[in-house]
Amino acid sequence: MKAVCLSASLLLGVHCAPAQSLKEFEKKVTEFTLPNGLHFIIAERHEAPVVSFHTYVNAGSVDDPSGATGIAHMFEHMAFKGTEMIGTTNWPNEKLALDAIEASYDRLEAEQNKGPKADPQKIRTLHEQVTKAIDRAQTFVIPNEYPGLIEENGGAGMNAGTNYDSTEYYYSLPSNRIELWFLLESQRFLHPVFREFYKERDVVLEEYRMRVESSPQGRLLEDLLATAFAAHPYRNPPAGWPSDIVNLRLSDAKRFFEEYYVPANITIAIVGDVSPEEARRMAERYFGGLKARPLPPLVHTQEPPQPGPKMAAVDSMNQPLLVIGYKRPDQYDHDDPAFDVISGILSGGRTGLLYQDLVRDKRLALEAETGDAFPDSRYPNLFLFFLAPTLGHTVEENQKELDSLLNRFMAQKMDNETLARVKTKARAEVIRRLASNPGLASLLASYYAGYGDWRKLFTSLDDLDRVTADDVQRVARKYLVVGSRTIAYTVSSPTTGGRSRGGRQ
Repeated sequence: MKAVCLSASLLLGVHCAPAQSLKEFEKKVTEFTLPNGLHFIIAERHEAPVVSFHTYVNAGSVDDPSGATGIAHMFEHMAFKGTEMIGTTNWPNEKLALDAIEASYDRLEAEQNKGPKADPQKIRTLHEQVTKAIDRAQTFVIPNEYPGLIEENGGAGMNAGTNYDSTEYYYSLPSNRIELWFLLESQRFLHPVFREFYKERDVVLEEYRMRVESSPQGRLLEDLLATAFAAHPYRNPPAGWPSDIVNLRLSDAKRFFEEYYVPANITIAIVGDVSPEEARRMAERYFGGLKARPLPPLVHTQEPPQPGPKMAAVDSMNQPLLVIGYKRPDQYDHDDPAFDVISGILSGGRTGLLYQDLVRDKRLALEAETGDAFPDSRYPNLFLFFLAPTLGHTVEENQKELDSLLNRFMAQKMDNETLARVKTKARAEVIRRLASNPGLASLLASYYAGYGDWRKLFTSLDDLDRVTADDVQRVARKYLVVGSRTIAYTVSSPTTGGRSRGGRQ
């Protein structure tokens, strides 16, 4: 998670010293935990009659079970399918139809599990029965009734997202519709309805085809991660592997829900024109019925030490691309803020060293960017470089020049003026994000879930300011080394349609 800093004037509407900002902001924040473990953070902003809601589930694709990758992502697609009362013409009959799908699928899998002894004709017949059962269940569905209800009541920005470390759901409503959110959101956890599961499974598979199989950049990043990580689940695509996606079952989703969607594993942030007392009353009324359950297990798989540089090549007839990832520690490491500063120095727009050297001066690249924590940050991850060579130049030329730039970067300490500029830009980026209620709600929830205290938002300012030129040089020399890097690049190979993975550089 990136280190961030806050503007006191933005958050408080007054001008005060940064040292006072946390104490002043705390006066506008109320937090409480229900007996079942569900935690709420309420931030008051009464300038406009709007409230933003952000539900943060501390479970993402890293928690996907083996053989069921993509199951966390499925919940993003199921988020707004409705309840037992919304989205259906007849829930009791729909429930029977959904159960019939599972019974048909059980018979199909039982035959498939016979392996070479399975009867092909029987499998075809059972497939047809499954399809008919799915079609029957669909007759009870009222498409988009749930999001339609929210929109009719002034809702905006409704969306969900699955990351490697989390799954998040969010939207905003007028302040006189707060209770509607409490009703709808609580029903998703109290009485989950896995409506249109298999339809959405097909949608997820199509997303994978568009975002990975049909995207050179998507394929390249997938191969980078699968090569860089030998054991840790950061190696898996967040949407899952296609062979897992097509075999996901509703029973997989129910098991995942029971294990990870427990109250103590969920944080809800509410920001805007809201009364903390009223919010607490409704939280107790609508979410109090959720049963407390044990927290899910942490990911225990640790990435073994990398024995040397790795390389992956991806066949592509499109724009040549180069990505390089260097192993780095997680967001809890004391060096984490230094990576934010390094990223800002190297890839801070037109003032970044990458742009000045590879794009402006040498004209080797159309684009040159960094990512300070990829693909996510709760576990040891990668410091990423992304380069797109210009016409007539190669990935080899770009890699060579990048290596030369990094050597120069590590040989000489950064000047104080550059450090100050990078830190100032980081403040500005956070201010832009926090200007909206949804942005603040997102950060409050994610920082509480990630660090156990939303106040990390403020202390991150101090962490960032403490980064020195010596820290930048030390961290770069320690982690941006050949032995811990993985290179992935596209190659033009018109005679083959496959791609290669692995190898050592």
